[in-house]
Amino acid sequence: MSAETQTEFERACRGMLFGILSWAQLDSFWKRIDPAAGWYLYAVGEPPPDVSAEPAAVRRFIEQVNALLRKEHHHDYCGIVYADDLRDPRLVKIYDPNHLGASCGSSKEPPPPGWIMSRFLPGAVGNAVPTASRRRWWEAFLAANS
Repeated sequence: MSAETQTEFERACRGMLFGILSWAQLDSFWKRIDPAAGWYLYAVGEPPPDVSAEPAAVRRFIEQVNALLRKEHHHDYCGIVYADDLRDPRLVKIYDPNHLGASCGSSKEPPPPGWIMSRFLPGAVGNAVPTASRRRWWEAFLAANS
């Protein structure tokens, strides 16, 4: 696919991203996200959304995914959240702590992120199949926000 035929979302997903290394940096990063900025919340492996989330849903998503990361990423550092811009993000990739594989890119087939927050209309990412527990987590999140 040429750069001319890629969507903004595809260009952002393939573009340069900056890692959030510490939990303190993640705390600061979440505070810089404007929930009313038109965020699409996408669980990779599920159908991509075609409408942006309400600000209250964005706040709940950040709260819930932050709690999940801290509970299940058993390290004293974060290192599994990446953004296109750490001050004014338009794309955030969040890797599932239980399905990291070689997220640092040392693999020919690095794992896809678990979730993407995007201010661009998202398209499908890879052919990931979420685990049953992640699918239940996502369905519970969606149900609470409908």
